[in-house]
Amino acid sequence: MSGKTGSLPSGRLVSIDALRGFDMFWITGGAYFILSLLALFDNPLSTILIGQLRHTEWHGFTFWDLIFPLFLFIVGVSMPFSISNRVERGDSRRLLYRHVIKRALTLFVLGLIYNDILDLNFENLRYTGVLQRIAVCYCISALITINTGIRTQAMTAGMILIVYWIIMMVIPVPGQGPGILTPEGNLSFYIDRLFLPGRFVVFEGLGDNEGILSTIPAVSTTLLGVLCGHLLRTGEPDKKKVNWMIYSGAGSLVLGGLWGLVFPINKLLWSSSYVLFAAGWSTLLMALFYWVIDVKGMKKWAFPFVVIGLNPITIYVAQSLFNFGLIANIFINGFIEHTGDFEQLIRVFSSLSIKWLFLYFLYRQRIFLKA
Repeated sequence: MSGKTGSLPSGRLVSIDALRGFDMFWITGGAYFILSLLALFDNPLSTILIGQLRHTEWHGFTFWDLIFPLFLFIVGVSMPFSISNRVERGDSRRLLYRHVIKRALTLFVLGLIYNDILDLNFENLRYTGVLQRIAVCYCISALITINTGIRTQAMTAGMILIVYWIIMMVIPVPGQGPGILTPEGNLSFYIDRLFLPGRFVVFEGLGDNEGILSTIPAVSTTLLGVLCGHLLRTGEPDKKKVNWMIYSGAGSLVLGGLWGLVFPINKLLWSSSYVLFAAGWSTLLMALFYWVIDVKGMKKWAFPFVVIGLNPITIYVAQSLFNFGLIANIFINGFIEHTGDFEQLIRVFSSLSIKWLFLYFLYRQRIFLKA
């Protein structure tokens, strides 16, 4: 795995790392832990909460539908603190381009490894995925950030969403017609069937949830994060920054909800309304974490999330290559069968703990791997 090893930079906003870690917590086993806990209860509230930790089948929005766009949003938030800062210092654009392209290619290759490209079964290989989408969105958004100002970045994010909406509603799918937003009839899945090799993961081969066309509006998700990052870098008073994030987050939720009346909120299509709705929640979470951690200085509670947030790609790939549950079983094997209804909960918690301790070891050694 390609990466960088070094010490934690000084003056960095802990809230960004903490929010990234909060997001990755759910992916690294936090969701399974909460689901196992809720499974011990049989009441209407637990049923509702369980539903929030599963993706919507088609139109709609749950907490679990926020996890991926939140990560892309945070990728964008970080850019003004890295890329924009280097541009302002006068760093060579050629070196910046090389850095961006190298990082994007590394992420893309890691995504293919995650999808088992080393099995050499190319006919059944899934060529798209989470890391591949992150790679594309990072690369395009970074190049835009390097070469444009804030106003152009905002206009680009908006225009992408409008153009995607028009394309999805106007261009007809053969045998279906224009503006059909069913799994069988939508343009995004049709494009995947035409041009995307290998296998898909949704609706029995109709399309891919990280497909070709739906990656375009995901770039806007990242760019909206870039805009939030610019705000955090300004010299404005902290309270004003938080207020701006609250206002813009709430506005994005309202606009996304209204747009959803004509272009439904849909994660699998990454609809324009979904982008705004998810960005609204992401911005509000960023405001909360920033206010509590960096403004009020309450950082200790966030430390477990920070440890995860400093090595997110590492644990995402590592948990696909190594069975952390087998390591955890060494410590619980002697008593786990006697825990009754709590067996699954303890197994999940133990595996999650081993993953965190692995990341904590990297943190203690000041090893921070970036793809």
